[in-house]
Parts: sequence; C-alpha cells; structure tokens
Amino acid sequence: MEPIIFFRVNQDIEKYVFKEGLPHEFEIKSLATLYKDFHKDLIKPHRTDFYQIIWFKKGISKHMVDFNLIKIQPNTLLFVDKNSIQCFDETVQIEGEILLFTDNFFCKTEEDTRFLRSSMLFNDLYAISTIQIQERTSLYHNLFRFIATELRKVTDIYQSDILRNHLKNLLLFSERERQNQHSAIINKGSDLDCVIKFRNLLDRQFHFQKSVTKYTDQLNVTQKRLNNATLKVMDITPKQMIDARVILEAKRLLVHTADSVKEIGYTLGFEEPTNFVKYFKKHQTTTPIEFRNKFGN
Repeated sequence: MEPIIFFRVNQDIEKYVFKEGLPHEFEIKSLATLYKDFHKDLIKPHRTDFYQIIWFKKGISKHMVDFNLIKIQPNTLLFVDKNSIQCFDETVQIEGEILLFTDNFFCKTEEDTRFLRSSMLFNDLYAISTIQIQERTSLYHNLFRFIATELRKVTDIYQSDILRNHLKNLLLFSERERQNQHSAIINKGSDLDCVIKFRNLLDRQFHFQKSVTKYTDQLNVTQKRLNNATLKVMDITPKQMIDARVILEAKRLLVHTADSVKEIGYTLGFEEPTNFVKYFKKHQTTTPIEFRNKFGN
C-alpha cells in the first residue's frame, strides 16, 4: 500500500500536513489517483504546510488559489506556495502529476533556504506562478521520472541529497522557463534579498505588527532603503505590502471560517471592530459582511 500523503487537521479552513513516518517529506503522486481518492477534500478550500508543483497534463480546468481563478490548459505547471488556500475544479477529471515537498526536506543549509525564498516560482510578487511546457514535455517527463525512480529505491544515506538535487534542477529549469514566458523579470540581488527578508517577517508578524518602522528596525535597514527595494522589485511600498497581506488574510478568514467580523478583527490585531471594518472597506471598497456574502458559500 502506498503511503498517505497527508491527513486532515480539524479546523475551519482544512489544513493538510505530511504524515509522520515517511522516509522523506517529499513525494510524487498521480494527480488522477489523488483526485479519485480525495476528490471531496480537494474541491473544498484547503491549505497545506508544504509546497506543491502540479503538472496538469491533460484537460482544461479551473483552479482557485487565494481568490485568483487560474484557467488551466494542457501541460501547465502550477506552483503553489505553502499555506495558500486553494481548491481544485469540481467538474473536470484531471490527469497529471503532483510533487509535494516541505521546508524540512529542501532547506538543509542557509543557501538552500535563500534559494527557495528567492524563487519567483513560489514568491511571485505579481501573480500565482504558472508556466506552459508544451515544448518542454520531454524534459519535464525526464525530471519527474528521475525523481520517481529514486523514490522507489531502498532508502540510503545518499537518497535525500540526490532527490534534493533533482528537485533543485527542476526548479532551476522552471525559473528559466518562467522568465522566458513572462515579461516581468526580477533580477536577484540585494534589493530582492531585502524584500524577501521583509516578506518573511511580514508573514510571521502581520497579525500584530503593521508599522513599517518596526520591520525596518528588525531588518536593520532604513525606511528609505526598504522603500527603494520594494518599489524596485514590486512597484509598491512596504506599507502597501503590509496592507495587502492583512487584507488577504481577512478575505481568507471571512470566506473560509465562521468567525464573526469582530473575532476576525481581533485575530488581525484590531482592538476595535469598527477600525477593522473601516480598514477593510478602505482597501476593498466593500464591508467585510458584504465580501463574505458575495464570496462565501
């Protein structure tokens, strides 16, 4: 019997984690098989604590990631960051493969961590990353086959490093293809490093920290330095990044939990519910209740 990839954590927004006891927190599965076995779970909004590379080989479908509707064409690779909320198409039978991995598996050194954090595949600051691989199917077939073949071997002291090298090559080829297909090219360097460090802090602290100054103090940079970096890399200010992260989480909680507006406001660091309502309406031109009624089930 093949190992189960993930199990459910009981909460409002279903969250899936790797099952303990597997040789590696790294797996390739048939998308059709996964869809068949976990159809009811996949078509509901859910999030995972691992990264996903989804290869849609056949069929035209729709995929939702954090309120972004993605129209999937045959031979599309979709890169889903950990903790993103997604759901699969309910009506279309899909075929392909899905590759899953965690930080624990990939980030064995500081260089590994920096590589993954700077990858635009999972940190695309403009959109959810997809690439079309019609002209590269043989390349990706080989890359996935190398990984699948290694996973079937008896685990030894070399396997983890071999798998990680295969995965890194897959990511490098994909970044090159992404850059060839998309006009927005972000050069890696000190500005991007600064933005990534800021974003990592922001992901951990946005619930209670919304002051740009507090972040620059932790990053040991001036507000001007951070402002220049985010404008150059993302064309928005640090304050706009903070607001966007808070609003994204507000949307997630409004649509995918039964928490009251007051409770969500408290969760996001607003002591007064009216302040949260005003903040949300300022950035969305609609109230939290109106947004919930529009997008909630």
